[in-house]
Amino acid sequence: MPIFSVFAIYFIIWWMTLFIVLPIGLRTQAEEHDVVPGSVESAPARFRALRIFGLTTILAAVIHMAWYMLSVRYGYGIDAIPQFAPKFY
Repeated sequence: MPIFSVFAIYFIIWWMTLFIVLPIGLRTQAEEHDVVPGSVESAPARFRALRIFGLTTILAAVIHMAWYMLSVRYGYGIDAIPQFAPKFY
C-alpha cells in the first residue's frame, strides 16, 4: 500500500476521532456559572486544545494500527463483512 494512502486514511480516522473526543470532559460556561458577555452559555469554559489533540492523536493511532493489521496484514476488507441484504444482480 502506498505511504500516501496510509497517511490519508490516518488523517480521515484522526478527523472522525476528533469529533468523538471533543465533548469528553467538556465543561460549559453555564456549568461553571461564568458566562462571558456576548458568548453562548454552551461555549466551553476552558478550551484545552493540547489535551484534545493529544488524546485524538493517540486514539486515532490505535484505531489506525488495528485497521492496518486487519486489512493489510491479515487480508480482511469490506468483502469479509457478512452481507445480510439480498443480492439483486
